[in-house]
Amino acid sequence: MRKIVHVVGTGTIGEPLIGLFTDFRDRLGIDEVTFHKRTPLEFDKARIRHLIDRGAHLAADRERRTAFENLGLRVDYETTEALERATVVMDCTPAGNENKEKHYKRLPAVKGFLAQGSEFGFGKPYARGINEEAFVAGDDRFVQIVSCNTHNITTLIKTICDDDGMYCLEQGNFVCMRRANDVTQLDKFIPAPHVGSHNDPEYGTHHARDAHYLFETLDQNFNVFSSAVKLNTQYMHSIWFRLALTRDSSVQEVVDRLRANPRVALTDKQQANVVFSFGRDHGYYGRILSQTVVVLPTLAVRHAREVYGFCFTPQDGNSLLSSVAAVLWHLEGSWEAVSERLSPLRRWVYQEI
Repeated sequence: MRKIVHVVGTGTIGEPLIGLFTDFRDRLGIDEVTFHKRTPLEFDKARIRHLIDRGAHLAADRERRTAFENLGLRVDYETTEALERATVVMDCTPAGNENKEKHYKRLPAVKGFLAQGSEFGFGKPYARGINEEAFVAGDDRFVQIVSCNTHNITTLIKTICDDDGMYCLEQGNFVCMRRANDVTQLDKFIPAPHVGSHNDPEYGTHHARDAHYLFETLDQNFNVFSSAVKLNTQYMHSIWFRLALTRDSSVQEVVDRLRANPRVALTDKQQANVVFSFGRDHGYYGRILSQTVVVLPTLAVRHAREVYGFCFTPQDGNSLLSSVAAVLWHLEGSWEAVSERLSPLRRWVYQEI
């Protein structure tokens, strides 16, 4: 049986995923990569042609096929055809839940469907290295790849508070300082910091809410709360965190735990632009694939049980890694096989920046 990965959307997550699946198709055990783009735009022509030239196959809606071809872009499949022949579908649009009801539930032959962080409720939440044991092959067809900041939060909790399955977390507080928009985006930039509302009375913002429900798949019930503020920057998200523990700890223990996690990057750099530049120069599509970048000089432990610090969220790199892992899990059927398949990507999962 051919293994076909179909990516819906060509935005800040979709485009690098299409490139990654295409570049490493053989080593990931994928036979074909297809992708859907909704709107034919002259503005996007060069980057879409580049994806096609690298081996990805464009799918478009029937009524827009001619418009794509008039741009000189070869359309290999119509939308419905691409979905029906896919083995796994990776939805990278803000319409994942809508597409689930409209299309995906009517495709029983597809092994799995994945959507990105904004699509809460799409399926079981997932972050690489956090809750693999919660997934059951054949049952969990629908998966939500949690947001990049939720990846960061859950990795901090897992790394610092997990005592062999017995978590020592009493309470977690997080302030997510978000970049205004991605460097690829032309709108939504802001002139000054924009503080967010606490729309969720229990968790504050969706970052802590999603973290809570992700750990709930492991039968954990954490007291977590998050706030958010958008900053007038295009570099990286930053997070301030406070973890109140049920036992004593120390800065050295926290550092040792962080250093022992191969998916955590540590840095002495305290400026987001310098870390962002490292990703631009050394990452894949400019992305650092680590789950978080913890700033060592900011770590502190107060009264032996309160851990404080700052960390950077590596753009969407952590979401990309989890997306690839979840796709491979649907294709391979075991996390052990996924780890082997992911070996060519480990060069971009840094432990020091």
